[in-house]
Amino acid sequence: MVGLVFAASQAVGLCSLAAQTNLPSRPAIAKPGNVYQSPATQAQQADDGANPAMLWVGQGEKLWSSTDAGDGKSCAGCHGDAVASMKGVATRYPQIDAKSGALLNLEGRINQCRTDRQHATPYAYESAPLLSLTAYITLQSRGMPRDVKIDGAAAAQFEAGRSFFVTRQGQLNLACTQCHDQSVGQKLRGDTISQGQSGGWPAYRFEWQTMGSLHRRLRACSLGVRAEQLPFGSPEYVALELYLAWRSQDLPLDAPGVRR
Repeated sequence: MVGLVFAASQAVGLCSLAAQTNLPSRPAIAKPGNVYQSPATQAQQADDGANPAMLWVGQGEKLWSSTDAGDGKSCAGCHGDAVASMKGVATRYPQIDAKSGALLNLEGRINQCRTDRQHATPYAYESAPLLSLTAYITLQSRGMPRDVKIDGAAAAQFEAGRSFFVTRQGQLNLACTQCHDQSVGQKLRGDTISQGQSGGWPAYRFEWQTMGSLHRRLRACSLGVRAEQLPFGSPEYVALELYLAWRSQDLPLDAPGVRR
């Protein structure tokens, strides 16, 4: 069912966004996900020495300079110092890949570089290396506002993500918007419902006792409403990721996050 919704929404999205009269609105006051966490969790995220996600960041820093890829090229060999070359990069993802026309999130771009430029095997989604590199690259944009593009070639994908967000799904017949627009601040199983902003991902989640991607969190939401859990990196979740990034355009990235 979700796939059919996605295909239909792509057709709708072919129209120019400027010509649409039903563009969704962002929250009147956008708030990052960590403000809905306990003070202790917020403090742990803010302290790099206490944030467990920084362990993955450290591994990502090592991988950045690693030459164990297929042709011996490292990320640093092409891009140089990540602190300088990757500054602001994460704010622009997901984005349309000019060559293939596909919508890529940061994980997808990393794996594209591995296959096309390093001639190496792509990392498995949710693997430690992919989470680590994603966290390390995202860290270089911490404090910078999102800057995703939703017009042109991205218009159809944006509309697909918006449709996903507002479409009721699963046995509980719930849509993302019912929690993250209509029930913000209310309690759900001990958690405070947030606006669903995505700037804190990837994040370390205590429930998982490990680092996880935004797509792992989306799959948990799908499971929560008793809907189909789509594959990691699926086009539907990447389109939803673009829509969520647009909703947080005014918010600075604060990943890697810490969540309950």
